[in-house]
Amino acid sequence: MTREIKFGSRRIGYQLHFSQRKTLGITVDPELKVIVKAPINTAIRKVEEKLRKRAPWIIRQQNYFLSFHPKTPPKKFVKGETHLYMGRQLRLNIKSGKKNSVKYKGRYIEVSAKDKSKVKSLVLQWYREHAKRKFPEIAEPLINQFKRYNVEPSGLYIKEMAKRWGSCTPNGKIILNPELIKAPKPCIEYVIIHELCHLVHRSHTKKFFQLQAKEMNDWIKWKDKLERIMV
Repeated sequence: MTREIKFGSRRIGYQLHFSQRKTLGITVDPELKVIVKAPINTAIRKVEEKLRKRAPWIIRQQNYFLSFHPKTPPKKFVKGETHLYMGRQLRLNIKSGKKNSVKYKGRYIEVSAKDKSKVKSLVLQWYREHAKRKFPEIAEPLINQFKRYNVEPSGLYIKEMAKRWGSCTPNGKIILNPELIKAPKPCIEYVIIHELCHLVHRSHTKKFFQLQAKEMNDWIKWKDKLERIMV
């Protein structure tokens, strides 16, 4: 059942599920969805009273998850356009060539293409290749750092995600968005640490954030930086 409440000028939609349980629970998932699980026969009025009481927390959680949603506008992949790589602003230098190639040189991403309509796919593949090489290098010391908690990811994977920078699956796989390769190294470390914390605490509890702060005491700075530059 999908419903919504009004909180000030804001409308909060939520999914309501009734089941054999004793308490009413509210969660916000990484896609910003609000999910309410309630005991059978709970009055809608009681559900919405609880939602209004928890509305400030719900909004904070949604805003938090938004920091993991890539917001970079579409690029045109034309000569002179700026693109980020590891936090640095680089310009595209495009030229015709007998073979396709992309390389990082000085302040430029130099693209040689037999067909200029292929520039976008060439650059995106270049980003992906660099992400596949760089992310494990950045993650390795952090993974070792978390072994003190007797946890270790079952694997590190790269996957395009429209709305998330990273995720941690129930079986311990950490998935990172290749778009992160555009951000400074500490921003990438922040996302990796965030996902590693999920190996210890599955939900965003007080203990989760205490652990995140312990492992990266300036995580808010890099979270904010990620939000500012990837827009």
